[in-house]
Amino acid sequence: MADQQLDGPPEGGAQEQAQEPPRERSDEPQRERSEEPEQPEQSQEPQEPRRERPEERLERAVRAAEQALIEFEIAVETFRVEVENFSRLHHQKLGPMYTRLDELEALIAEATAARTGDPEDRAKAEEARARVMPMPGVEELFNGWMDGDGLFPEAVAMLTDQPVRPPQRVRPSEEARKLYRELVRKAHPDLAQDDTERTRRDEFIARVNAAYGRGDEGLLRELAEEWAAGPVPPERAPSPSEELYARLEWLAQRKELLTVVARELEESAIGSMLRMAPDDPDTLLDEIAEQLLAQVSEREAELTRLTSA
Repeated sequence: MADQQLDGPPEGGAQEQAQEPPRERSDEPQRERSEEPEQPEQSQEPQEPRRERPEERLERAVRAAEQALIEFEIAVETFRVEVENFSRLHHQKLGPMYTRLDELEALIAEATAARTGDPEDRAKAEEARARVMPMPGVEELFNGWMDGDGLFPEAVAMLTDQPVRPPQRVRPSEEARKLYRELVRKAHPDLAQDDTERTRRDEFIARVNAAYGRGDEGLLRELAEEWAAGPVPPERAPSPSEELYARLEWLAQRKELLTVVARELEESAIGSMLRMAPDDPDTLLDEIAEQLLAQVSEREAELTRLTSA
């Protein structure tokens, strides 16, 4: 029994060995991980603010000035239209009353001068009548002797006892003819290679023809020197900043001009009246009409008193 126990395996040993799971061999490759290793978070550096272009401030200033000028022009134009409309209404409604007042003033002055015979009263009567009479035009006054530009040449000649002569014919000198022919040969437009060059030549030849027509030899020499010097080089194009500064300057000048126009409108007789009642100009016209009617009645009563006495 002792030998059997020593030689044989212990009880239950075979079962335990059978149930023991097989161990993995050390030489088997390990299973690769399917997941990729996590990337370390990159630190975000603060972004630098965008640098402003030098012209951006000028561009904003130009846009603001343009918008302000537009609003100012709208205001000035609106007031100008209001003044014109009020002036038209003023003339239509009150014009006949003013005319009647002027006529009554002239009649009263004439009646007074007829009664007194005083030279001073007669002079006042003539002045009052002249204010009523329409002013003739310049050409009507001088009957073909002058117009808005001044005396006609024939009128000047007659007033200065000079004969009226036809314009003298110009006979260019031989040197002028020579210069003219040389300039035409060199600068003729048909020699141009492009449209720009042809335009330049056309303008130059027109000046040459004008100088030759007057027989101006000195000017022809100057034109010959000008052509020999060649075309004037184009001017340097302004930079964006220079264009913006020029735009700002023009806007400022335009605003000054509009300011003058607005001041003249406000200080005019019609503008001053309109400013007295901007919300109800019709009522203002009615009030002025009543005042004028009262003045007409007073003048008519005065004229009746003078003529009936």
